[in-house]
Amino acid sequence: MRERLCSKVGCAREAVTTLTYDYGDQMAAVGPLGRGNDPHAHDLCAIHTDRLSVPKGWVVVRHETLRV
Repeated sequence: MRERLCSKVGCAREAVTTLTYDYGDQMAAVGPLGRGNDPHAHDLCAIHTDRLSVPKGWVVVRHETLRV
């Protein structure tokens, strides 16, 4: 399987999360890498995941995976 890269322009780091937006509810969701074929999802590296900002009034939901 091919490595997935961060969707940010000019970033060549490996993606670790997938970002999706719900404009109607003014919400951004960040979670584990998605399937990879959703044109409305954006893969992000760890740095861009940590730096994520959304418009004022929006909510960010972060889905974490359990680590054993």
